[in-house]
Amino acid sequence: MKKIFLLLVSVVSVCLLSCKEKSAGELVVYGSCDEAYVAAVCKKFEESTGIHTTYNRLSTGEVLTKIEQEDGEPSADVWFGGTTDPYNEAALHGFLLPYAAKNAKHLVGPEFKDADNNWYGIYRGILGFFWNRDELRKRNLEPPKDWDDLLKPEYKGLISFANPNTAGTGKLIVNTLVQLRGEDAAMKYFSELDKNVCAYTKSGSSPSKRVPTGEVAIGIGFLHDVVYQIVDNGYDNIGMTSPASGTSYEIGATAIFRGCKNLNSAKKFIEFALSPDCVNIAQKNGAYQFLVIDNAAPVNAAVRAGLDTISTMAYNFEDAKVNGPKYYAEFFEAISVDDRIEK
Repeated sequence: MKKIFLLLVSVVSVCLLSCKEKSAGELVVYGSCDEAYVAAVCKKFEESTGIHTTYNRLSTGEVLTKIEQEDGEPSADVWFGGTTDPYNEAALHGFLLPYAAKNAKHLVGPEFKDADNNWYGIYRGILGFFWNRDELRKRNLEPPKDWDDLLKPEYKGLISFANPNTAGTGKLIVNTLVQLRGEDAAMKYFSELDKNVCAYTKSGSSPSKRVPTGEVAIGIGFLHDVVYQIVDNGYDNIGMTSPASGTSYEIGATAIFRGCKNLNSAKKFIEFALSPDCVNIAQKNGAYQFLVIDNAAPVNAAVRAGLDTISTMAYNFEDAKVNGPKYYAEFFEAISVDDRIEK
């Protein structure tokens, strides 16, 4: 009888433990920054909370398309990483759920959150140029110093940057030139630049991966991606700069999808994403963007690379949110639509 009682106690304990594990909840993440960082964040969150966490790595453009198709019934709960221009488009269409995060008090400035709490900033990255020194030396070419340099005929077929339809980096490039030059002048610029472009990549970080290997000679993208190639992959053949006449920056964001299945878990994730436990592991996983909460650790690799000395323009996020889709459509009217555009 005693053995039966002990067996029953054991079975009940196992059941209670199982119920407790299940009650911790689940979470599905769409991650739009580098996969190593997304994976590390999800692992850390699961270890910290007991919430079973899975992720799907998609570019910001892919996420935006996916949630538009899902129309209020998202297959993920939260979005993590990637530039805010697609987040703002999603917010404009009501696909994000406002949440008043307690840890937002640690943000270093009001620009690092949406005014209506649709998204919160987790990092800041600077847009610039980078090039393969060996490839330019072989061609006896000087590296670009400003936006107009990229139009030089000798750069024909040497330049790559992201497709605005699939990557937030591409959207930021379009919006940056519109804000620097005006709408009509920007489209004329892109029409000229198109003559020198070898690929409009699906991912914003792709040019930074192709430049070191010589597949592409010159890239436009985020300079922290170049730091990764130098620090983590050991490439010493890359030069980089910010455009002399002005450049912009991304705010990498995080948000909850409206209609998500695991809302409580999603809220816990947002608080985690705005904590040192989350952002401090970025630079341990090849992500060297500047962090935007006041209790985060300095990103030493970015500082050593001099990224902290670069001034950026006052980027108009509201114009990008409202008018961005019109600019992207005009961009594709200005360039030659062919197989250089990766989808």
